Amino acid sequence: MGALVLDASVLIGLLDSADAHHARAVEDVERADRDRRQLLAPASAYTEALVAFARAGRVREARKAIAAMGITIAPLTATMAERAAVLRASHRHLRLPDAIVLACADELASELLSYDHRLTSIATKTPRRR
Repeated sequence: MGALVLDASVLIGLLDSADAHHARAVEDVERADRDRRQLLAPASAYTEALVAFARAGRVREARKAIAAMGITIAPLTATMAERAAVLRASHRHLRLPDAIVLACADELASELLSYDHRLTSIATKTPRRR
């Protein structure tokens, strides 16, 4: 199995035990770990997930937790940025951070894990470039 790209909904679920997706996120990531899948988080999704922690002065704690789970932060490349722009232009209701997540999964030829139904719907309807 290939790598798994995690969006902000999954990262927030992992980091916040009170989040509605916490149990599901932990289960999904543990399964991916058992399957020895690489876990990736686009830098944009990582940023989104850190906002609440930044407000509470807990960014360092969140960073350590993400690293301890073996999640690698995938930097935004020029190719991903260009693909995200095309996706955003093609889908009126697609937010730019979500377009970046889709572009990252596409560029890295990886499966997307998201609990955002609108994002997963667009992902299934959007042809992959590769």
